[in-house]
Amino acid sequence: MKRQRAEQQGREGERRAALWLQAKGWRILDRRRKTPLGEIDLIAKRGSLVAFIEVKWRRKVEDLDHAIDEYRLRRVATAVEAVAHEYAQHGDDIRIDVLLLAPRSLPRHIINAWQP
Repeated sequence: MKRQRAEQQGREGERRAALWLQAKGWRILDRRRKTPLGEIDLIAKRGSLVAFIEVKWRRKVEDLDHAIDEYRLRRVATAVEAVAHEYAQHGDDIRIDVLLLAPRSLPRHIINAWQP
């Protein structure tokens, strides 16, 4: 039951993140893109920039500081390497972002969170 609730909250966080990105001018290309190497929560494009976005939802804003770490970002980066060519066209830039969300707070958008 606890796992189911966490899954529902994660999906709701991704939905809210997508709405926030769209309000900022992003077009959502894909959601929950699964690869053999991991999952990418959101893939969005604005102009010639394609962002692969890890979304973290926490019930308390103070828990967001520990929601993402190098291990999780490396998994996302590995998944991005497998599928980036499907979303980015010649001349597009790509990056990996993180979007942190909690109730009653503005989203925290970490731009270019992964730089190996």
